[in-house]
Amino acid sequence: MANGRVVQTADRTIGSRQLAALLPADVLARPGYRSLAEAVRTLILDGRIALHVRLPAERELAEAVGASRATVTGAYDLLRESGYVRSRRGSGTWTELPEGHRPVGAHALVGAGGYSADGEPGIDLAIAAMGAPDGALADALAWAAPRLPDAARTPGYHPFGLPDLRTAVAERFTRRGLPTRPEQILVTSGAQQAFTLVVSLLCRAGDRVVTENPTYANALDALRHARLRTGSIAVSDTGWDMEIAESTLRQTVPRLAYTIPDFHNPTGALMPEEQRLRLLAATRRTGTWLVVDETIADIALDVPAPAPLASLAPRGGADHVVTIGSLSKTHWGGLRVGWVRATAKMITELTALRVSADMTGSVLDQLVALPLLDGMDGALPARLDQLRARRTALVDALQRHTPEWSWRIPPGGLSLWVDLGEPVSSALAERAAAAGVHIGRGARFGVDPGTFEHRLRIPYTLPADRLDEGVRRLAAAFHDGVPLPPSVDRPHWVA
Repeated sequence: MANGRVVQTADRTIGSRQLAALLPADVLARPGYRSLAEAVRTLILDGRIALHVRLPAERELAEAVGASRATVTGAYDLLRESGYVRSRRGSGTWTELPEGHRPVGAHALVGAGGYSADGEPGIDLAIAAMGAPDGALADALAWAAPRLPDAARTPGYHPFGLPDLRTAVAERFTRRGLPTRPEQILVTSGAQQAFTLVVSLLCRAGDRVVTENPTYANALDALRHARLRTGSIAVSDTGWDMEIAESTLRQTVPRLAYTIPDFHNPTGALMPEEQRLRLLAATRRTGTWLVVDETIADIALDVPAPAPLASLAPRGGADHVVTIGSLSKTHWGGLRVGWVRATAKMITELTALRVSADMTGSVLDQLVALPLLDGMDGALPARLDQLRARRTALVDALQRHTPEWSWRIPPGGLSLWVDLGEPVSSALAERAAAAGVHIGRGARFGVDPGTFEHRLRIPYTLPADRLDEGVRRLAAAFHDGVPLPPSVDRPHWVA
């Protein structure tokens, strides 16, 4: 089965048997050469074959798929004509994107207060997060205010985090099925700092790491900044291919693997328990640190919230698992409170590293976080109801304005991973930015530059009227025609 499989191409070459294994079973449907060309095109767009990779020779691929050489020649001709491969005598046939569809300058770093070229208010669809629940921050501040004077009598340095907050985070893990002691918790300034600290402690420049593909864009930025060699495991609309994941881990023996098993960002997929067990076992066999990002784990819209992945391991079998999370998605991104759960020894090492960067976190933020965390189980249902309604509003808007696009409704999370049908997302994001809509183009989530150019991540975190207007503007930009000519690069960021 080809779904979701990705091939390692360290030498920038894919063999005929490797490519044949990625192709669907009905690849030689009539007319066979067109079906084969479309299958290879899909693999390139989905990032399962990277750009600038040499394809097998025509004769070799024909033997591997059981086709005539004329069929493969016809498929390669179609791919060349449409710009998905290029050939040079003596050097073979290489994957690429059509001229004009390569990534162009990203959308500007402008929040929801930005404006379009005609002065209309901007719509920020680059941020997959909501504003704080009504009244929640005011109530939390009221709870924290009388406790602040006592805290202010101390020097205010708590490198590990406020003891009460560490205890509250540990107790929440325990309630969710993963027994945890406070000394196994480090409070951080959000999950991104947590991830960066873990990478800094465990990896050195040049180390090999593995992530899902696509994956959270800011995590990829952190890995690139650390100058790590990044391999990938594809996550398709139908989820993970664990056979390929196990093979990749076995062949590359990475230092670290980063995964988002709970309502994966950006696809929204939820990893089944059987696959979680296999991932735990595979990373333990290879001596790989497994970093589990639980930032979105509580955004369970159609299924029960999953238990922590590490809770599935036998006693003593999860010491290689590091779990990170935060209050950014459940409560508010402006409250910079996150955490790491790991062995007590690693928490001590992470804290020593953290002190060299920012000494300690904000005491006020942590005091405010305490009642929010303690009251999460009571407050979360209303938050989830709001997200379900907004997800329905986004789907309705897409069906109304862009029926030619396709998507799957995820069982949780904060966004849809939309297939545009053609590799124009960077150009569309650029054109949409001029209309005041800021969007997460697909290429931002790909391990290899240029992949997922046929995708947009569209969050359903804004009110229904803003979602409808945002999709209307996206549709207008799309139907007006893309791509745009290359423009000057501008800062790009998504959350």
